[in-house]
This record gives sequence, structure tokens and C-alpha cells, in this order.
Amino acid sequence: MQNPFTLSFGKKPLQYISRISQTNQIVETFRSENPANQLFMITGVRGSGKTVMMTNIVSEIKKDEEWLTVELNPTRDMLQSLAAKIYSMPQMNKIFVNAKLDFSAFGLGVSIENAAPVTDIENVLELMLENIKKHNKRLLISVDEVTNCEFVKVFVSSFQIFLRQDYPIFLLMTGQFENIYDLQNDKALTFLYRAPKIMLEPLSFTAVRKHYMDIFELDQSEADKMAALTKGYPFAFQVLGYLYWENRDDHTIEDILPEYDQCLDEYVYSKIWSELSELDKKILLEISVSGEEKVKEIREKLDMNSGLFSVYRDRLKRKGVIDTSEYGKITLTLPRFEEFVKTRQM
Repeated sequence: MQNPFTLSFGKKPLQYISRISQTNQIVETFRSENPANQLFMITGVRGSGKTVMMTNIVSEIKKDEEWLTVELNPTRDMLQSLAAKIYSMPQMNKIFVNAKLDFSAFGLGVSIENAAPVTDIENVLELMLENIKKHNKRLLISVDEVTNCEFVKVFVSSFQIFLRQDYPIFLLMTGQFENIYDLQNDKALTFLYRAPKIMLEPLSFTAVRKHYMDIFELDQSEADKMAALTKGYPFAFQVLGYLYWENRDDHTIEDILPEYDQCLDEYVYSKIWSELSELDKKILLEISVSGEEKVKEIREKLDMNSGLFSVYRDRLKRKGVIDTSEYGKITLTLPRFEEFVKTRQM
């Protein structure tokens, strides 16, 4: 039997713990007759399962014949790409030709006799969406890992226009929280503040434990130990499962910890660390080395005033590396991240 876990990002693994409540929330909202929201943003730290959850939602939506689905690349001209992908759908292409719509100015189809070519890309999409609506279809667009770049800003601005025109267009985006935060703070895109954001929290400890118990036929004590080592972090669930599967016949869980740490370092933690400021790193080093959790003690050891410390605490929270849910305390959210951070002082 092949290893049911994976070290690859994005692709749905054989062993997958679904986020049933959050997935159903989005699917049911989109499918409703009068949707309260036509846009959702899924956010979380790198490796938290954003892409897999989005893929799962799109797969579920596609089961309904009334839905058309398109995935866009946020590093390309998204409006042009959307028009091209809609036009390439056989069922829609036939409708556009019969309606004598000339999109040849954008390389879509050929010029149509006695039809004026459409020369504005937003107008192209409005005509396409009008025909999608006329034929009782709905369009779901998915975009993975958005950033505050020009292509995304232009696309989201146009999407807002399409919403006001009451077109059956829906948008599902994923992104790291700091990127979503930057995007919604653009003065032209403040409507994104009102868009619901799905924050991916750690997986259920019970669900992680049960998966390990069932797959490896472990007793509860050993499965508890493995589940605790993941802290509910989806990528860690995959990594630990993958390594234990490969080594379970002649190695204990403790034996594979060095390789577990190395995988987390190379695949995720080094990248997260590289995106932190020097003061971000200084705070994390103090927490990891001292083991201190109290905000007051950490701040005093770093000789930082309350205002400055609050700014960096919020930054680290947005990046998904600390938990501030308990008043007056800070803890690290990622499994064995303190072990990784300690090596950075060497």
C-alpha cells in the first residue's frame, strides 16, 4: 500500500481531515437562491490547508449542472484570462456565437459579419455574464494565494462592478492573512472589509488522533503523542504521518523527530522566518529561549514600551505564528517552532 500522506502542497492528500463546518458554510451560501455573500476569502498561515479546502469546495460546487467554474492565476491579467476561459467553454462558446458577439479584438473567436467588435475587456465580461445569467447559469471563480498586486486589484474592482449589476458571479480567494490585510486596506478596495473571511484554525485534536489510530493501529496513548506533536497544523499532520509510515517498522516516534523538524524547517519555517522583521525575530527568540508566556514579562525583558510591543504582537498574530487568545499571554502556534527559532540564534 502506498503512503497515504504527502509532503506536497495544494494537492488533496489521501488522508485529509476536512473542515466540514466552514466548507458547508461557503457551499450552502453560494448555492442559496438569494446568496447573502458572493465572495469568501480563506486565510491562514502557510501550510494550513487553504488551497486544499478551496479545491474541495470547487469540486463540490461543480457537481451542480448550473455552475461554471474557472480558476485564475493572480500573476497574470485576470480579466483577460477570465474572458478567455469562459469563451473556451463549449456550451458558452456556442451561446456567444449564436448571439453574434464579436470578441475578436481580444483574440477570442473570429470577427462576425455585421457585428461591431467589443473593444473593452470589462464590456466583454459584462456581455458574457449577461448570457450566463440569461441561461440560468452561475459562475464561480477561484483564485489561490492572492497578493496586493495590480492584476488582483483591477480584477477585484471589476468584480465589485459585476456584483452591483446583479450578475451570478461568485469569487473564492485564498491568501495569507497579511496579504489579505494589505489588499483590503487599498483605498479602492475597502468593500473587501465586509467580505467574510474564513480563518483556518488548527485541526481538531480528536480528528487528528483518530486518523493516526486508524491508519497505524495505535493505542490512544501513542496517537495522543503524535497528535500533540502536530498542534493541529495540517502540514505537520501530513509530514509526521508520512515519516512515521516510512519508518514505523524499525523507528519510534522519537527517532523520527530530527527528520520531522528538518521537513518543517525546509518546507515552511525557513520561508516564514525570512519574511519576518528583525524585531519580529527578536520577540520570537525571547519567547522560545526563555519559555516565557506572559506579555508583561516578555516586553520588559526586551525593554519595549507597551505601544511598540502591541504593534509587533499584532503583526506576528496576523502572520499566524503566535496565539494571543488568552489574555495577557502569548504562545507559539506552530509545532516545534520554538525548536526551529532556537537554532536561529546560533
